[in-house]
Amino acid sequence: MSASSGPQHTGRRTFAIIAHPDAGKTTLTEKLLLFGGAIHLAGEVKARGDARRARSDWMKIEQQRGISVTSSVMTFERDGVTFNLLDTPGHEDFSEDTYRTLTAVDSAVMVLDVAKGVESQTRKLFEVCRLRNVPIITFVNKCDREGREVFETLDEVAELLQLDVTPMTWPVGMGGTFEGIYDLRTNRLLLPEGPSREFNGEVVQTTGLHDPQLDAILSADNLAKLREDAELALAGYAEFDGEAYRNGDLTPVFFGSALKEFGIDSLIEALAAHAPPPHALPAEPAPVAPDNPEVTGFVFKVQANMDPNHRDRIAFMRLVSGTFKRGMKLTPTGHGKPIAIHSPIMFFAQQRELADEAFPGDIIGIPNHGVLRVGDTLSERAQVRFTGLPNFAPEILRRVALKDPTKTKQLRKALDDLSEEGVVQVFYPEIGSNWIIGVVGQLQLDVLLSRLEAEYKVGAVLEPAPYDTARWLGGEAADVKAFMDLNRGALAKDRDGDPVFLAKSAWEVGYVADRYPAVKFLATRER
Repeated sequence: MSASSGPQHTGRRTFAIIAHPDAGKTTLTEKLLLFGGAIHLAGEVKARGDARRARSDWMKIEQQRGISVTSSVMTFERDGVTFNLLDTPGHEDFSEDTYRTLTAVDSAVMVLDVAKGVESQTRKLFEVCRLRNVPIITFVNKCDREGREVFETLDEVAELLQLDVTPMTWPVGMGGTFEGIYDLRTNRLLLPEGPSREFNGEVVQTTGLHDPQLDAILSADNLAKLREDAELALAGYAEFDGEAYRNGDLTPVFFGSALKEFGIDSLIEALAAHAPPPHALPAEPAPVAPDNPEVTGFVFKVQANMDPNHRDRIAFMRLVSGTFKRGMKLTPTGHGKPIAIHSPIMFFAQQRELADEAFPGDIIGIPNHGVLRVGDTLSERAQVRFTGLPNFAPEILRRVALKDPTKTKQLRKALDDLSEEGVVQVFYPEIGSNWIIGVVGQLQLDVLLSRLEAEYKVGAVLEPAPYDTARWLGGEAADVKAFMDLNRGALAKDRDGDPVFLAKSAWEVGYVADRYPAVKFLATRER
């Protein structure tokens, strides 16, 4: 793959799109692929048939509900830069999968609906980015529809998210009066064309907001408002500062319409010009920089049955350092035996291609059968472990009851697979035989039942568990053992064999923690 001059990784931009459901993330994903040349016609990433779901939304439950519940990877190239786009679930119940995906990116695009601004899920995802100082470019979508005042949106981003904002473009009118997008940096005006009023490439280069050309093109009311508002914005908001953006303190804001193809070029150009290339990532015994010659990476996602005909299982690895070559042997932290990676995959829209080589920042899919798990580090010498990929304590616990008791082995296999992917967590009580599954949100339970039926032919129902929450145990071994000896009835093992305290309520967690101050009751745990 080509890249800009210098080391290959400097020509990589690995980013995610974060948004509240219905903000237009799937449409924006499609248009980025279209403008990046990965597809040729809008709609090409849609599935066949009436569902017409975007190609990244492949699971049956996604098609039924019209939401993304899995993270997908799509790669495209433009002007010598390779873009690795990681699509993240927008639904609130999938914060765990989304969090892990955000550990694998260097920047993010935050999509807002112009009529709704910063919604609850956007804010949650933003907080995840803030924890990791992920730089964010803001794209305010649907400007061809009625929306809020531009200043209202900008001020909300600044106040709610505690970010400096720099408007880079400005809508000319909105909804029924929409006449295009004005680029405040280049003084270019993007105009709609045709009956559907899409952007078809008509750009007017002006000398500035007071260029007489604008009087002949735009309505008097819209032009007067554009001049007044844009001049106020240029004077009132922070100048764009690349370092402040890369530190996560400032967000450049672009306005547009993914559906009508306004603002896509500007967004790609901003990612190429300003988004950071791959950088050093936290690891033990020391952070690993991309120019380290040893090949290292970590698995942030495992996805089963992307192709149901082949019942395949793909581990998604973010390459952190070195030049990966097909067939090389890497050692996962999970079991310490080197594995030869003969069929690594890269994802180009709906196409998969074998990756002969890959560079830091790239995401490669590694077909495997239960060998690799979320959180595994892969490296040539097995002397490094990447940190920061957490498991979260489940917020909902349920017992799984089989409709057909003879299918116990199939259920065990299915739960092992799904816990490997991070869809559910499985707990095996010390006393009693009923397995307990834990999830972060309700939708994961629907996904569990749907996939048990569709992929494993296991019919099951979920029953209330006698517990409300789970906590991993930490502290000195002797203190943990003493606690376990006295509380066997409330203990389980997770799939790694680590002890877990099952509590009937959050109050009980606090009460027990007070009684056993030497024991830590952990709501998150790093793999």
